[in-house]
Amino acid sequence: MKINWGTGIVLSFIGFIAFILFFVVRMSMDDRANHDLVTEEYYKKELSYQKEIDAMEVVSKLPYPPQLIRTDSGMTVRFPENMIPSKINGKVSLYRPSNKHLDFDFPISLSNTHLLIPDKRLLDGRWDIDVSWDYEGETYLFRKSFTY
Repeated sequence: MKINWGTGIVLSFIGFIAFILFFVVRMSMDDRANHDLVTEEYYKKELSYQKEIDAMEVVSKLPYPPQLIRTDSGMTVRFPENMIPSKINGKVSLYRPSNKHLDFDFPISLSNTHLLIPDKRLLDGRWDIDVSWDYEGETYLFRKSFTY
C-alpha cells in the first residue's frame, strides 16, 4: 500500500498529538511533580494583601527600621530602638521556598529590642522572613529574604 502526502500529514498530526498527550498524562500522574500552592489558604491571603502593603509602607517610613543580623547563635531580628519592647506583640514567620515542611511561626515576646532565632531551627539555604507586629495601635510588617 502506498501512502500519499495527505495521509502522511494526517498520520504526522495524530502522532504528534499522541506524543503530547502521553507527556501531559505522565506529568499529571507523577508523584514527584508537586502542584501545591505556595500557601494553604492562598485566596484568603490574597484578600488581605493591601493591609500588608500598608504595613510594609509604615515600616519603610520608620527612622530606625528593623534589621536582620546573622550571629553565631542564629539570626537576630533587631527592632527599632525607639519602641518599648514590652508593648510589641506579633509573630515571626519563616518560610523555606524549597521545603514547606521546614516552615514555622512563633510569637514575639521581647524583653529587649532584639529577638533571636536559634541556629538549630535554621538549615543552610534561602529563607523568607515575615515579622508582623502591633505597636500602639499601628501594624508593622518587615519582610526580607536571606541565605543562611
